[in-house]
Amino acid sequence: MIERYIIPRLNQALGRQASVALIGPRQAGKTTLARAIGDSRPSVYLDLEAERDRARLADPDDFLKRHADELVILDEIHRMPALFEELRGIIDEGRRAGKRTGRFLMLGSAAIDLLRQSSESLAGRIEYVELAPITAIECADDLGVMSLWLRGGFPDSLLAASDSDSLAIRLSFIRTYLERDVPMFGPRIPAEMLERFWKMLAHVQGSLLNASRLASSMAISAPTVTSYLGLLVDLLLVRRLPPYHVNVGKRLVKSPKTYIRDSGLTHALLGIETLDDLLGHPVAGPSWEGFVIESLLAVAPIGTRASFYRTSAGAEIDLILEMGARHGTWAIEIKRTRAPQVEKGFRIALDDIKPDRAFVVYGGEDGFPMGNGVEAVSVRGLAAAIATLSS
Repeated sequence: MIERYIIPRLNQALGRQASVALIGPRQAGKTTLARAIGDSRPSVYLDLEAERDRARLADPDDFLKRHADELVILDEIHRMPALFEELRGIIDEGRRAGKRTGRFLMLGSAAIDLLRQSSESLAGRIEYVELAPITAIECADDLGVMSLWLRGGFPDSLLAASDSDSLAIRLSFIRTYLERDVPMFGPRIPAEMLERFWKMLAHVQGSLLNASRLASSMAISAPTVTSYLGLLVDLLLVRRLPPYHVNVGKRLVKSPKTYIRDSGLTHALLGIETLDDLLGHPVAGPSWEGFVIESLLAVAPIGTRASFYRTSAGAEIDLILEMGARHGTWAIEIKRTRAPQVEKGFRIALDDIKPDRAFVVYGGEDGFPMGNGVEAVSVRGLAAAIATLSS
């Protein structure tokens, strides 16, 4: 198993709370990770998609109390939503007996189901940890980063024998989401319509959201576009990056940017198979930008606020990380080139918001100063630096 950066964070959460929800898109590696956590301590694993394991919870109070001294791992928890109410009583009883932390690890393939079902039943008793697919910090070298960018971070796709096999795996993944997961988690949406919408988002990767234009292209209403987008966001497949708001006396862009979160899915939706195909495609720049953003946010400290900055005059920062009083605000420009330059718009934006640190993430490996406090750094280098802030 790849040694995931998230393991220490997950163990810390289990040390703080009685129940922890590990959420992430399907096939991101949640089950493998949970089993690794379970192997490190007394535990019992239940796959709630399996009828046999659901039957073991016919009397959940009896079963869970018999395993009170073990970590109970509940995979695909949304299959038994009534279980949340039972867990609340068991957690409260355990607290009175001195067993306050590390009781339950719940896995879900989307944010929407766990948040909706547990927010009330387990308020104050649960912590959420998001598992992204494999990211740049987990790559050994620059070659690995390029492969990761092309194929995306889902393990089966990344480790496939060839680029064509990887693409086939991702296309199958997309079909599974459209035909199985979307009907399970969201409203009844025709698979063909949502696939077309998803592809349109791939074509406008990293652009400002224009719901009216998307609606016109698809002959649907703007509220319907918002509904489709919200579903893909809740399924952890699309990111809405909000604009940074600060009183600088300038006209600021107010629309969010949208990114398909896994670069491999972006490329599959556009039919891009090889790195040569990708480098010659117009989406290469926006795709790299989204790839870097996901790699950095995956390791950012809990509570980090992410946004972008853009004025109507062209001043722009691709990513702003507000990491609290301890770590401050970091401004990040993203370039795919191996010979980056600091653009005028970035300099102006830095003067506007005055971040604590400023970086240009580029396609090379070495870090070096670029003048006026701006540092050039690789995506792996900056991800590693951010990850240390949480340790």
